[in-house]
Amino acid sequence: MRGFFQMLRKKKELIPLIGFMTLAATGATTASIYFLLTKSDVILNKTSNPEPWERVDPTTPQKLFTINQQWKPVEELELVKRLTK
Repeated sequence: MRGFFQMLRKKKELIPLIGFMTLAATGATTASIYFLLTKSDVILNKTSNPEPWERVDPTTPQKLFTINQQWKPVEELELVKRLTK
């Protein structure tokens, strides 16, 4: 660790590069954890809910950024759901 800081003292142009790489790694990790815990299409435990797409609320946007989302149920799918239950 001491050699790392000595290298940074000698080559100061590496400091912004290391800062940006740290910021990018932190952002990627944070985004991964956010999507893992909040999005319904990511499954951690498949045994308790083998069909998670059945419990998705169609009125809530599933994307990070949604413009003019309009949802209408597909009649054929609703018929199949009623017949299989």
